[in-house]
Amino acid sequence: MASILFLKLLAIFVVVAIGWVVGRLKWLGEGDSARALSNVAFYIFIPALLFRTMVRLDLAHLPWSLLAAFFGPATVLLLGVYLWQQRRTAQGALALPAAAPAVRAMSSAFGNNVQVGLPLVAALFGEAGLSIHIAIISLHSLVLMTTATALAEASLARQRQQQGGTDGPWRTLAITARHTLIHPVVLPILGGLAWQGLFGGLPPLADEILLTLSQAVIPLCLVLIGLSLAHYGLRGAFKQASVLVALKLLVLPAVVLVAARWGWGLSGVPLAVVVLAAALPIGVNALIFAQRYEALEAEVTSAVVLSTLCFMLSAPLWLAVLSLGLPPNP
Repeated sequence: MASILFLKLLAIFVVVAIGWVVGRLKWLGEGDSARALSNVAFYIFIPALLFRTMVRLDLAHLPWSLLAAFFGPATVLLLGVYLWQQRRTAQGALALPAAAPAVRAMSSAFGNNVQVGLPLVAALFGEAGLSIHIAIISLHSLVLMTTATALAEASLARQRQQQGGTDGPWRTLAITARHTLIHPVVLPILGGLAWQGLFGGLPPLADEILLTLSQAVIPLCLVLIGLSLAHYGLRGAFKQASVLVALKLLVLPAVVLVAARWGWGLSGVPLAVVVLAAALPIGVNALIFAQRYEALEAEVTSAVVLSTLCFMLSAPLWLAVLSLGLPPNP
């Protein structure tokens, strides 16, 4: 397991390093190439991945108790971080862009379930664990990215009101809802679910096109991290990034462990999979989200890189905790 995890993380860092070299040598031009690449991912490749995932999702056979054990704590943490950061911003303790609380909330809860999670769970638990982890992946963006998007749009609407907007509360609510739904993340998720409900599967040609587009997401986003590192650097963002890393690698898995074990009565492989899914490093989509709203790009870039490095230490910690053999429920 250790060798598989090491090779997977090493491959991630090599691809990120390639992006950093490209950014430092300005092979993509003098401007902010990271933002241009982020827009390509956000408007083309990620929507294709999300739409295809939702069309293929089998809602009737999902392990809902397992998913609740994971997404309940993850959503609570996301909302808690958002409210905490929103309150500090409102009190004047923080001078940040309006969407910054949602960006930090997203970064504290959204994990790297594919590049790191899939090989780790497959190596440790085989098909039994992989089926649970894939179920988590299938709803990951639907639950967390949609929630974070709604929070970001609500913050932007509040900012427009504070800056002298004349819209009444109902019109503000309608505008916020429209911006949340007509969105490169939320719209393909809802569209995919609607397509599945109305038509079932995709035609072979459409499925092949979407598969081809979606396969570009992982390498593109890893290169994007490197480009962002070259553009923003790590200085000035390390302290706050460390807080996000601690929330993601330590707080979230601890809360999921308590909720899953003593709230939902999980044990064995199901318990281990949901805890490890919560303990994964911050996912690249958090950076895409930050760049979409032009908020805290340097901080989130640092958090993604730092969490991936620290995962080499935190993963054995959580595996040791899970190996202790928690006592049965009373």
